[in-house]
Formats: sequence, structure tokens, C-alpha cells
Amino acid sequence: MKKLLSLALCLVLVISLAACGGSGTSSAVSTDSSTASTTDSGAATEESTAGENTPANASVVLKVGTTTAPDGHYVKGLEEFQRLLNEYSGGDIALEIYPNSQLGNERDLVEGVSLGTVSMALVSTGPLPNFVPDFAVLDLPYLFGSADAAYKVLDSEIGSDLLGQLGQKGIQGLGFWENGFRHVTNNTKEIVVPDDLKGMKIRTMENDIHMDTYAQYGANPTPMAWSEIFTALQQGTVDGQENPLAIIETAKVYEVQKYLSLTGNFYSPCVLMINKSLFDGLTQEQQDIIVKAAGEAKAWQRQYSQGYNEAALQILKDAGCIITEVDQEVWQAASMGTYTNFESKLNQDYISQIQAMQE
Repeated sequence: MKKLLSLALCLVLVISLAACGGSGTSSAVSTDSSTASTTDSGAATEESTAGENTPANASVVLKVGTTTAPDGHYVKGLEEFQRLLNEYSGGDIALEIYPNSQLGNERDLVEGVSLGTVSMALVSTGPLPNFVPDFAVLDLPYLFGSADAAYKVLDSEIGSDLLGQLGQKGIQGLGFWENGFRHVTNNTKEIVVPDDLKGMKIRTMENDIHMDTYAQYGANPTPMAWSEIFTALQQGTVDGQENPLAIIETAKVYEVQKYLSLTGNFYSPCVLMINKSLFDGLTQEQQDIIVKAAGEAKAWQRQYSQGYNEAALQILKDAGCIITEVDQEVWQAASMGTYTNFESKLNQDYISQIQAMQE
């Protein structure tokens, strides 16, 4: 009897250990090594709940990272992309969204997609010249006269060619979405003309053209990862920053920056991208669904972004932000030195074609 009891206890123990040590496996495709990362400051990010609504029948699970807030125009567009993928694939392709730099800052995300450690990313074109130099042409100040002019160019052969060049870095470009026209904020004084920026430390992206342009204005451009900005503004490490209205509002920059000047000196698109090896390994039907959903989500996100800009401006006004309209022709004239400084480094054919398309 004692032997039987001992055998039974051993059997229970073995079953218990197997249950505790086992990990549920899935046939779903997923290239991300983790669902959370560390920010540039080294602090662990909050664990994401992005996978909570993943369809149980999904055979492909894509994790997409971005640096913007959960209620921002990037994430809203990704949610539409998520919905379309689910609809067109019947739940076979799922998208998990990780905002707030949970999978890294923008450069980290591009590198991750290139290496295959991140499935997908939606990032501004700011860091892309570090990977494909021709992308730098999109960073020129006052290159586009309107958002519609930018769409026309980005959806043309020029945009297709730029996205195609990402292939050499292991990235499949899925289209240009919208970040928006960038404006400058600060907490020191009202900025009306470029000279007003002299001596001020302005956070920019890690982008040579943006930095050079602010140097033309007499500012001290200070590149910094987005995840570090709010604290830097709060502590006075930098005097100001520049970003589209949707980013300024959703990140609550107005809580630490009193002045906003509508300079609109850069139009900033963003690129939806996926690891090329991952994409190439999918079936033709799955690839077609992703491309179709991405194209429709792009159109939706652009329209949403335009409407959100108007709402964001009103929110900023209501929050007490002092908003200044500027003479953009004055700012454009002060920016022309950047065109000269980068003349030998930029694709002049692209510049000529972009300008001709707006005439």
C-alpha cells in the first residue's frame, strides 16, 4: 500500500513539474524577441497588452512598433491596418501594436526590422538617410507646399523608388503615411522670425539636414531620442523642440512648453515597413492582403491626420499655449543655405522632379 501511495505521489509531482515548466507553443509567425524593451534612458517600459485581442486562429502574428502615444495619429492608423488585416484574412493575419517606444526608438526600430528582430515598424523618415542616403531629399526645408503636394510625390515613382531601396537593407517598404508639417515650440519666448531662435537649444531628430537648417537660424540643434524629450524640456536641458501638431498634442508637450510657432518648415512623412525576409516567406495571398490593407490604411490615416491637426490646434489653444503665425516666406529664405550645404550629397534629379511636380 505504501509503495502504491509513493508511486502515486511521484506521478502527481511529475505532472505538476511538466505543467509549470512547459510553455505553450504556437505556429504563428513572430520575429520579435520580446514584447517590451528599454527606453533610451534605460528605464524598462510598461508591459504591453497588445496581444490581448489577437485572433486565436491567426497563423501570422506581426508585431509593429512605433514611438508615438497610444491615442496618436500613428497608432490610430495602425489600428485601422489591424482591422483590415483581420477582415481580409479572416483572422489568419494578426497585428499587435506597441506604441510609446516599447520596442525601441526610431533608429532602433529601423535596425530591428532590418535584422528581423522586429516584424514591423511605423517611423518617420528622419532616421532613414542613415540607412538609405537618398531618403535625405525628403528632409529639405519647405520642399512641399502642401500635404496634397507631398502625397502626389510620395505616391509617384519617386516614392516607389525610395521604398524599393530599403530592400538592400532587408526592409520591405509598404508606403508613406503621414507625420505632418513640423512646428517649433519653446518655453522662453514667442518665436516670430528665425533670428528669435539664436542661441536656443532646440531638440531635433538625429538628422543632418534638420540640424543644419536650425543652425542656419542661429539655434543650437540638439538631437535627442523622442523618449527623452519630455524630461529634457521639463528640466530645461533643451529650450524647445519641433514636431507636427498631432505629436505635440498627444505627447502633452504643451504642459512644459508655452509657445508654439507655426513654422511648418519640414513636411515629415513616415514609412510603414516590414522585415523583407519575413514578408518574402509568406504566401502570395498573405502578401497581397498585407499590401492591400496597408494601402487602404495609409489613405485612412492621412485623412485622419488632417482632421486631427485642426482638433489638436484647438486643444493647444484651450490649454493656454500661445500660438504664433509666422511669415513662412521669411523662414524659407533663411533655410536656403541648407540646400547649398547639401547640394553635393543629395539626389538633384529627385529635387528637380519634386519641384516640377508642384509647378
